[in-house]
Amino acid sequence: MDLAALAAQVKDWGRELGFQKVGIAAADLPDDERRLTDWLEAGRHGEMRYMARHGAKRARPAELVPGTLRVISARMDYWPAAADPAAVLADPTLGYVSRYALGRDYHKLVRPRLARLADRLAAAVGADGYRAFTDSAPVLEKALARDAGLGWIGKHTNLLDRHDGSWFFLGEVFTDLPLPVDAPLAAHCGSCTACLEACPTRAIVAPYELDARRCISYLTIELDGPIPEEFRAAIGNRIYGCDDCQLVCPWNRYAKLAVEPDFQSRHGLDGAQLTVLFGWSEAEFLERTAGSAIRRIGYVRWLRNVAIALGNAPASVEREAALQARREHPSEVVREAVGWALGRKRIADSG
Repeated sequence: MDLAALAAQVKDWGRELGFQKVGIAAADLPDDERRLTDWLEAGRHGEMRYMARHGAKRARPAELVPGTLRVISARMDYWPAAADPAAVLADPTLGYVSRYALGRDYHKLVRPRLARLADRLAAAVGADGYRAFTDSAPVLEKALARDAGLGWIGKHTNLLDRHDGSWFFLGEVFTDLPLPVDAPLAAHCGSCTACLEACPTRAIVAPYELDARRCISYLTIELDGPIPEEFRAAIGNRIYGCDDCQLVCPWNRYAKLAVEPDFQSRHGLDGAQLTVLFGWSEAEFLERTAGSAIRRIGYVRWLRNVAIALGNAPASVEREAALQARREHPSEVVREAVGWALGRKRIADSG
């Protein structure tokens, strides 16, 4: 078997399936395993207990899929043609949703494409045993993508490419074939610290070090229960995730628009009024987030997040009415967030 020719064919198949770049990495991440262990021991994963539960397995592909020798890593652009993010963030009456979540849930698009890539590989060599993943298993995706030559891990801990920026999803195919591996790319962050300076909650505690407990994406998506008060003002109008570290990255001026129509914004979520979003019933929330990554946080967290954003919004009759309408919500988490938001208005008035 000509493994080099097969590796080139795999990359061609990946591009045919809609991936912008495909590379191959060895299934060995000892340095990343040490960094992961240190991060977990420092408690920086917060309440994401699944991170600790799988532990070092994330850095050992052969433990996840026995026999794995190589990991085929693939990238798919998702930057949507949507409302200007800077304009949305500058208007406190609007809700900001992370750009990756504006369209269809990427799991529903990326993983089936990877499965098709795995099927083509299996058919070509006459064997089975290939597994496809996209943020769906304990895998150090960014480290594997780095080793596969898809980019370098920037100071904000996201994967970066000097020609394409960082607005892309990652996915992997594990294989037992000893395919030739690609060379990692050189890092090009240099002395830039724009991402550290832009983070609203100072979650990037040092270059290449992220404390998830301070990250707005963690606070609005992963965290159950009340959001710590120390971060609420800094959250501003971000109601699902945060993109600030990517928005200021100089390399993202080269980012490409997504070619997949499924990644375009749905239901006007690229810049909707907070009072409108807060008025959604649970049925409306479920209907308008069908097929979206947003649905995974559930209705209570959605209302909690929007209430916090309303607490950071300027006083208005509409804002007051929206908050008052939820004062007796069945969820204690929602009631507490509403009470805080109403208290913020009184503080602003007295000032």
